[in-house]
Amino acid sequence: MFTMKMLVAFIAFLMYALVIMFQNRKVMFSSGAAVLIIILAAIFPGMIFPLPQDIVALEGWLPTRIYPFYHSAVEIINWNVIMIYLGSMIIASLFIYSKVPVKIADSIVNKSRNTCFAMVAILAMTGIISIFVENVATVLVMAPIGLALCSKLKMNPTFFMMGLAVMSNLEGTATLVGDPPSMIFASYAGYSFNDFFFYSGKPSIFFIIQIGMIAGCAFFYFFFAKNKNEKILVESEKIISWFPFCCLLMMILGLAAVSFINSRFEYLSGTLVISIGIIGLLWFKFSQKKSDAEISKLIKELDWETIFFLIGIFIVIGAIKETGLLKNLAALLVSITGGSKFAGFIIILLVSIAISGFVDNVPYIIAMLPVTGAMAESMETAPELFMFALLVGSCLGGNLTPFGASANIVAMGILKKENYPMKFSGWIKIGVPFTLITTAAASVFLWLVWA
Repeated sequence: MFTMKMLVAFIAFLMYALVIMFQNRKVMFSSGAAVLIIILAAIFPGMIFPLPQDIVALEGWLPTRIYPFYHSAVEIINWNVIMIYLGSMIIASLFIYSKVPVKIADSIVNKSRNTCFAMVAILAMTGIISIFVENVATVLVMAPIGLALCSKLKMNPTFFMMGLAVMSNLEGTATLVGDPPSMIFASYAGYSFNDFFFYSGKPSIFFIIQIGMIAGCAFFYFFFAKNKNEKILVESEKIISWFPFCCLLMMILGLAAVSFINSRFEYLSGTLVISIGIIGLLWFKFSQKKSDAEISKLIKELDWETIFFLIGIFIVIGAIKETGLLKNLAALLVSITGGSKFAGFIIILLVSIAISGFVDNVPYIIAMLPVTGAMAESMETAPELFMFALLVGSCLGGNLTPFGASANIVAMGILKKENYPMKFSGWIKIGVPFTLITTAAASVFLWLVWA
């Protein structure tokens, strides 16, 4: 018998398939699926989004038809996540404009005792910047440093540029403001900024990712060991202003402070970050004397595609959740694992790596977080064990292939522009061992702490 649950499942499956096949049109497919679901919910009230009693009690057909639009716009779409992402992107753009990260990188190169240490230090710094700045932006700001370093060494920049991409992907999920997956996780799990460091008295996802970063640095140290006896000096960039760096610190400290505030205002974190972003834009216009066209250019270059993609995905996954499909999937996975906590942990980890190596991890994480939570509940284990496995596998798994993450695609584009085109097999040479080593290190630590 055909049911509305089956129809929602078909729409979601079709959307995911089209997003995978046509990545450059993912906003169109996610938005189209969201609009279709809302229209169906309005035509068949209560069959996709359950109607609250106060709506049912109202006379007439109009309230039940309007409710799906209100429910989707106000209750399903997580505007706090959207505001945090938008505000942090503005702050990150201004931080890059300030030349502070380039100045720090130049200092690292000049103070390192040999080029091998300098290269690994630059890669580590790339990861650290990516904790607070979007991955693609991190690669773009660090790429000129890497290219200049390789040019002075008369070295092929291919593998160093790959290192910038994979290290930025690695750290993207370490804090609440690092990347959309961490913001989505925080929204689902109710995590504050501070909870990313310690939760229930145990090391949280930040320290799990740092174990992976240490393993990644060790990997690249041995990979670039042939440059160990060389040293170069680079000319330092002049800093434009420290104000964007202060905005970045304000965001970090503000989010940490908000974690201690018991407020019923659910958009407090998002309001804080977007407000700091607006202050940064006002500084950019009036202090830096930028024209309206330059302000408009900065705003247009923000990652609006991901924001609109997230809005569509929130609605689709909301419908999947409210029709009970996620509970069905969780029950299926529990039956496959036979109730084994270790088997569930490994399956989530491996499936996340495999899927994220080829497709965008944002819709996958949104769909799977409730599933991992339900699995943990049925197995009577800490939900962090499975949720952290999902984050580690899906974020680190993006390093597996050249199109597993946007930062990888950007790095390949830069290499092509520099006349060093990258083949799939060339990426695998670093991508596979780096992913296996970093994921294994982070996963072992995760299991020992949370199992």
